[in-house]
Amino acid sequence: MMRFVIAIALATLGAPVFAEASKEDSCRYQGQVMAAVQKARMDRVSKDKAASEILASNPTWPTEYSQAIPPLVDQVYSMKRRDLRKNDLGALFEQQCLANWDQIQAMKKSMQSN
Repeated sequence: MMRFVIAIALATLGAPVFAEASKEDSCRYQGQVMAAVQKARMDRVSKDKAASEILASNPTWPTEYSQAIPPLVDQVYSMKRRDLRKNDLGALFEQQCLANWDQIQAMKKSMQSN
């Protein structure tokens, strides 16, 4: 799960506006996006329609966080629904983000300097 969190965080946190959000806010928004993707999967929304369905629900997170939806859809839709029933991915994602914030920020900084 750790590799998953770091990989997705690096893929989705590239926008400069994300750096302006506090650690807690950023991780909370990321968790909300992940929870929305999980809900779409559990509601049997097709993978092709997941992003549009999530955006049509008028999510409360800042619009910049919506760029995380496509990579999260790919990851979540590759998981078995029975595994999704057992876990709150939004809460797990938020928790892992908070726990690994410094590492993620260092990796982002390293990637930007290359």
